[in-house]
This record gives sequence, C-alpha cells and structure tokens, in this order.
Amino acid sequence: MQFNNPRTDDSPYRAVAPAWHTALVLVILLGFSYCAAGTSNLTIHRRTPVYLLVMLVERATVAFIGWGLKRNGIRMADLIGDSWPRPVVFFRDLGIAITFIVIAGGGVLQGLGSLLKVAPPASLRALMPQSLSDVIVWVLLSLTAGFCEEVIHRGYLQRQFAALTNSTAAGIILQGIVFGLGHAYQGWKLMLLISIYGMLFGVLARWRRSLRPGMLAHGLQDTIGGLLSRYMIG
Repeated sequence: MQFNNPRTDDSPYRAVAPAWHTALVLVILLGFSYCAAGTSNLTIHRRTPVYLLVMLVERATVAFIGWGLKRNGIRMADLIGDSWPRPVVFFRDLGIAITFIVIAGGGVLQGLGSLLKVAPPASLRALMPQSLSDVIVWVLLSLTAGFCEEVIHRGYLQRQFAALTNSTAAGIILQGIVFGLGHAYQGWKLMLLISIYGMLFGVLARWRRSLRPGMLAHGLQDTIGGLLSRYMIG
C-alpha cells in the first residue's frame, strides 16, 4: 500500500492524501464534536448563528480536503464521481436517494430506534428550526451538510481508511464510526444509529461509485426532518 503516493484510479485501496492530512481532518471533526457535546445542555435561543457556524466549519473542512487533494494532483470531481450529463441521470439518482431514505432511514433505522427506545434529547429538539428565518437557514445548512458531509466521510475518509487497512469493508465501517462520533452531542443511542446510517451511506457510495445519490439523500432527509420537527414543535 502506498499511503503517501495517492493515485487517481478508482481502486478503493489508493489513498488520496497523506496520513498527516487525514489526522488533521480527524482532529477538526472530533474536536468540533467534543466542543458541541460540551455545550449540549445549553438552551438554544438563537439558532441561526449555530447553523451558520456549522456551515462554516463543514465548508472549511471540505476546503482543507480540497487543498490536500490538489497537492496530490487529484480533483474534487474525482472524489465525488460522475456528473449528471443528462436530466434522466439526475432523476435516476434522485429515485435512488428517495428509495434509500425509505428503506435505510424509514425501515432499518426506525426499526433499530424502536428496539433501543431512542428518543431525541432536549438539546437536539432545541436546535430544530422554529422561526421562518430558522427554516431558511436550516435548508441551506441541510444542503451544505448533504454535500460536505458526504465529501468528508463517504468520499475522503472512506477512501483513506480503505487504503490504510487494504479493506473496502473496513473503510466503510471506520468512516461510519467517525460519522457517529461527530454527532456525540446527541447521546450514545443516537450516535450508534447515526454510525450505522453512515455505514449504509458508505455502502451506497461504493455501490454507485459516486457520492451524488448520497448527497441527494442526505440533503433531502435533513431538510425534511427539520421542517417536520418545526411543525411538531409548533
């Protein structure tokens, strides 16, 4: 394995950045999660600044990943996968995304959530949008998360972990664990479910050899979840 000499072919065992770069990405992700967990008991009165901060951190992390890729002669497009050359391809991926949400999110996770008797903590409910301005920024945050978190976890980390372990399965599992740890502020039960969901997203990305269906699913689910919670809270 050549962890410090990435190549642009589609092999899951070819790293896209050196190990030190990946270590810094992990420090950013887990450090931000730790800080968020430390403030999880605080009551959120102004949600919009929180949303904007999360967007800033995620965009900055993707920019740092993009810098690492560029240093090794790799384009962000190589990490994301095929584009949508025709509208029919977009709608195909949209259909895959909706099916994934229904089966993986509505079926698998809901079932596991019922078994574990998972209930969202008060701190998470407090973060859900309530005012119109909250909703507008929440939609932007959801779209940002759909793009950035898929690039970070299913694009970059999954590829790096697979290269480090010489195992596609290990890459999928490890990035899912990091994805769950990034949501530690939601409590261990939700963190476990989110880790499993991240692994399912990893399987989707590997199957399609593209992040685009996962980006659509991620963005849609976050958007719909936030909007529904607003009406439930209201």
